[in-house]
Amino acid sequence: MIQALAFPIPTRNAEEDDMGGFRWIFILIVALSAVCTRAAALDFYFKDPQYSFQALRVLGAAPGGGADAGEVLITLGRIKEGDDESWYAAWRKTAQEREQAGDDFLARGRKISARQEYLRASNYYRTAEFFLRNNLADPRIVTTWRKGRELFLKFARLADHPIRPVEIPFEATTLPGYLALVDGSGKKRPLLIIQTGFDGTAEELYYSNAVFALRRGYNVLIFEGPGQGRVIREQKIPFRHNWETVVTPVVDFALRRREVDSRNIALMGISFGGYLVPRAAAFEHRIKACIANGGVYDMHSVVMKRPGMEPALDDPQASAEIDREIYKMMETDPALRWAFGNGMFTFDAKSPTDWMRKTRPYTMKDVAGNIRCDMLVVDSEDDKDMPGQARQLYAALKSPKEFMLFTSEEGAGEHCQIGAAILSNARILDWLDGRMKSPVAKIRNK
Repeated sequence: MIQALAFPIPTRNAEEDDMGGFRWIFILIVALSAVCTRAAALDFYFKDPQYSFQALRVLGAAPGGGADAGEVLITLGRIKEGDDESWYAAWRKTAQEREQAGDDFLARGRKISARQEYLRASNYYRTAEFFLRNNLADPRIVTTWRKGRELFLKFARLADHPIRPVEIPFEATTLPGYLALVDGSGKKRPLLIIQTGFDGTAEELYYSNAVFALRRGYNVLIFEGPGQGRVIREQKIPFRHNWETVVTPVVDFALRRREVDSRNIALMGISFGGYLVPRAAAFEHRIKACIANGGVYDMHSVVMKRPGMEPALDDPQASAEIDREIYKMMETDPALRWAFGNGMFTFDAKSPTDWMRKTRPYTMKDVAGNIRCDMLVVDSEDDKDMPGQARQLYAALKSPKEFMLFTSEEGAGEHCQIGAAILSNARILDWLDGRMKSPVAKIRNK
């Protein structure tokens, strides 16, 4: 998810400026996030666009079992808008209440009710942690995230189908994930591998996406890579642009599972995953179908709308001035406070401009033409975070491809169709069924 804001930053006088004589440097700041910081997301509850989108995000998990409308609205009513500590306290309270309710149900042998409470508690802990990343030394970033994972594991042990925590061999360590199976029969089925983007977690992907694929007969492998979830919080491994080095070990792992139909493996990336999965598919040709929701062609070109301003990022004095201005704005702007905090956190960047420089290699320019599998590029009509990116990616593809646009009129115009989980998953999985399960697809697989 990408947002763009413009502001003036004073620099040297024109006669002293060796970067073209600019009196002001106009830098377009990008926040790769799971939030649209523009005119508020559907004007939902808050006026602040960041708070509004995150409120819609947590409520949007309800169809998959990750939220309940009443308790979400009650929690939102306890939050002081723009106050990150208020956000944390309100969602932590709700998460603790649902966790306690789950424990009480389980003590009475009410396993179905207990697992429902645990799944919602997991999402509420994730939501509580969201705005903590302004202070990267805050221990609650890890402890609150860990509570969300712990509650999801409690849910998984009680689920009515197998959800198995897995460790995927990766370089000198492992990547965490979940293998969610339609049933315990061991039958080979098509596999959908799902990954998140800039700020999501593996647990969120279950109730946002995986649960819908399972109902259609797909086994699902969810994983977190560098810069995501546990991998950044505990293993301290930041994002990397060459995502094929991440996905290939995941596919290797999947092919060793007896439940996986090796001829039918699909890969889906959400939000910033809309860059990561096409990049991987350009090199990993065992993928049969790839879904980018929403598609990202060149992340850095969104960060730097004006190429002429690039020298400012490489000039120590100019970049220091930019950093000072950004830090000042972060004090009063929740969107910038979170976005740059999370950018530095997940990219292991030392400053806002360091993070911006680190986005440079994240482009599909020289690799999009190498993709061979069927591609679905998804866009949302009202997604102002990365306007035009999905269409640029689509235009660069040479493989079989389809462009899928969701509209505001149908209530699905927000980034990644937040708030429209049923419609979004239905249309996307219908497309996937046509590539993996239709009579024509079965003939092609023989």
